[in-house]
Amino acid sequence: MKILITGNLGYVGSELVKLLRKSYPDATIVGYDIGYFSSQLTNKFVSPEIFIDQQIFGDVRNFPEEILKDVDTIIQLAALSNDPIGNKFESATYDVNYKAVIDIAKKAKKHGVKNIIFASSCSVYGFSENTSRTETSELNPLTAYAKSKVKSEKDLESLADENFKITCLRFATACGMSDRLRLDLVLNDFVAGALSSGEILILSDGTPWRPLINVRDMGRAIIWANERNPKEGGNFLIVNTGSNEWNYQVKELAYSIQNILPEVKVSVNKDAQPDKRSYKVSFDLFKRLAPDNQPQYNLKDTINDLVKGLKKIEFNDKNFRQSRLIRLFVINELSQMGIVDDSLRLL
Repeated sequence: MKILITGNLGYVGSELVKLLRKSYPDATIVGYDIGYFSSQLTNKFVSPEIFIDQQIFGDVRNFPEEILKDVDTIIQLAALSNDPIGNKFESATYDVNYKAVIDIAKKAKKHGVKNIIFASSCSVYGFSENTSRTETSELNPLTAYAKSKVKSEKDLESLADENFKITCLRFATACGMSDRLRLDLVLNDFVAGALSSGEILILSDGTPWRPLINVRDMGRAIIWANERNPKEGGNFLIVNTGSNEWNYQVKELAYSIQNILPEVKVSVNKDAQPDKRSYKVSFDLFKRLAPDNQPQYNLKDTINDLVKGLKKIEFNDKNFRQSRLIRLFVINELSQMGIVDDSLRLL
């Protein structure tokens, strides 16, 4: 088996490669990444790339067809991966998160790749009242990032057939420790604030709903998507990926951290404007289709893992939101240094 991962040098990919190597010890694993975040290692000892066979550096917008030779599966993680980046670099977000995804999929089909796994997002639901969103619910993407995922899903569907299986995993919001940690994710941000300043600042009124998934459980879902029989879900499948138990209001996340670190103060902005990004999600379909690959981490374990991991790297930066552990900060730094242009292409 030969597996190609786009975006392997990011938050998810750095954990995924370890699980892939454990699951497929004899596979050839290739990484393809532009390298924006490759230096942001939060593991001082071992680079995750020791678990792959080949690392190729490149922009997914200029994807070379020749590296598709003998590839069986492509895992498409590469993306400009949060709303602040999408708001500032909207055109680049569409080019990377949508146009490049479809371009690579078309090239893959032409070269006989059998399997595409696309990292989509529950953010496509945008806002809902109290009803849990299912895969057939109306979509309400509110940001460039979410809209790019919707467009990708739609165009990927037209490519799938009996020889080309495509699985779109609508992941819940990622969280948890990684060898390339991000702190611009809600739970990770809260834990970092708790450890560095003894306070968790909730910028909203704390009521918005978020489904979450541990980054390592994302890898388990990707393994399932690679191995799933098309008879279960079809040649093209969109599936919410997470667990019903992990639907939380933002304030619940903060108070869960406070239960573990009781000295921490939680501040809620009761006068904040309503946050339109609020949605509960049903993961019933994923539970039915992937009973053996369900998330194994719970919220308490994930918080403890983050606390342990951050303490291990002696994290104490009160200004972490202006650090290289924030993706937009890194992108802005690359731009200011003249390494990338306004479209985030390497100069």
